[in-house]
Amino acid sequence: MNSRIVLGALALTALVACKEKENKNVVEEIIEIEEVQPATYAEISVKEGGSWKEGTREYIDGSFVNVEEMEVPEQHTDHSWYIRYEGPGWENKQTAYRLYLDWRNAIDIFGKKVDTLVLPYVGTDGFDSYHNDAPWGQDILKAGQSMGIGGYGRFTGDTIAHFNEVEKTQVKVDNSNSSSSITIDYKGWKTGDVTTDLESVIRIFPEDRFLKAELTPSVSFDGLATGIVKFDDVPLMQETSETGEWAYIATYGVQTLAGENDKLGMAIFYKTDEAKAVEGPHDHLVVFNPSTEKQTYYIHSAWDQEKDGIKSEEAFKQDLQAKLSELDNNGKLE
Repeated sequence: MNSRIVLGALALTALVACKEKENKNVVEEIIEIEEVQPATYAEISVKEGGSWKEGTREYIDGSFVNVEEMEVPEQHTDHSWYIRYEGPGWENKQTAYRLYLDWRNAIDIFGKKVDTLVLPYVGTDGFDSYHNDAPWGQDILKAGQSMGIGGYGRFTGDTIAHFNEVEKTQVKVDNSNSSSSITIDYKGWKTGDVTTDLESVIRIFPEDRFLKAELTPSVSFDGLATGIVKFDDVPLMQETSETGEWAYIATYGVQTLAGENDKLGMAIFYKTDEAKAVEGPHDHLVVFNPSTEKQTYYIHSAWDQEKDGIKSEEAFKQDLQAKLSELDNNGKLE
């Protein structure tokens, strides 16, 4: 009887020890999994727990919370302090971008010096901090009155009509193993005598520095456009692929907020049968033909402070040429 009790106790002890070891392994495995960062990341973060200041378009108090979907409040505009770094963001190990989710609708670049994800921490300590040089990098592009790099609006012949008149704007975030995307649905976007809905899907992939943008308007109209911000003394570069099906506009030079000698390359790749390159007052433009079909283009940038990045104009041109060949051969970069 006693021997059975002893044997039973030993068996129970062994079972408990085995379970503890198993649980420990599970915990260690979970910790290890949690420490592995995703290859791509997209987010939008809004304030909760505060309120709109009476008589203004400013949101006061509250804390930022990431959301998967949202509808932009009517009060929201630039510098409302409601959305962390003013809009959605995309990131992989090489680069990061953000879009101003207000009337400007420009796309900006976060230059990265590290190959780890940084967006979850950007702007949590105030709106101005990411304009300053930090160990991870900083906001490097001054968009001004332009569309930044790859933002979109309507070219009316002498100016770009941004998103000043929109009935409703809805945003959805999607993060998967292969890519991360932001879908923005604009309802009732009015420019001049045209009112349209517009769906924008912008996606980032695990490798390289580009975004894939897809714009689908509900009505056909002239002037849907994207582009690259102009800077004095930074010339425009243009090239068409061997088949003539794809082309790019690009710039390279001193055109950042990061320093007097800091270099940045920017490019837009587009289909030549869907769009043409023209000059606007603040942007080098790509203007799409009137259509209700999906318009696809690629947004690309290369900062010379990026870890193991592109460090010269010649290297940037070689990269652009390689991408043109890839588009010729496969019709896509991803």
